[in-house]
Amino acid sequence: MLTLTDNAVEAIRDLMVGEDVPPDAGLRISPKADEAGTLEVSLASTPQAGDQVVEKEDVRVFVAEDAVPILDDKSLDAQPGKPGHPTFRLDRRT
Repeated sequence: MLTLTDNAVEAIRDLMVGEDVPPDAGLRISPKADEAGTLEVSLASTPQAGDQVVEKEDVRVFVAEDAVPILDDKSLDAQPGKPGHPTFRLDRRT
């Protein structure tokens, strides 16, 4: 299962500040439809059917069903950027 670093939790919190999303919203990771092998992230109000829900503290990440095998041994990390524009990266867990 995907894990979240403390930096990723902070970055996701920052993304949600000022957004009109419900309190149980989260970041959704899914394969990009038109680019094979590419993942995209977006804010989502609720998980879609089949999504795996990863929670840490008060942050939720929804992993699309077809992305679960890709992310199973990964950790989501983030580096701060401009406010509201962090850079996310996936690292293989050791």
